[in-house]
Amino acid sequence: EAEREFIDHELELLAKKNSADKKPTATQKENMAIKSAILEEMADNRLYTISEMQKEISVCAELSNQRVSAIVRQMVVDGHITRTEDKRKAYFSKV
Repeated sequence: EAEREFIDHELELLAKKNSADKKPTATQKENMAIKSAILEEMADNRLYTISEMQKEISVCAELSNQRVSAIVRQMVVDGHITRTEDKRKAYFSKV
């Protein structure tokens, strides 16, 4: 009986934890701002490499190649950017 009460209590705690309103972290908020800035500065009908984005898009200039790549990958998943591969090189464009 005590075990059942313990398990029920743990399940309640898990349910409460999962239903809590989760606010975006500071990094997530920063990334959202970066994503919208990237979309604003990208030219329509143009393919970009990550390196070109770093050179030409002001918000990407101070970010590492890996960070820009990770943010752009999220944008591909979200459907804002498309990824095209040509001769093993990835190019990205606005949707």
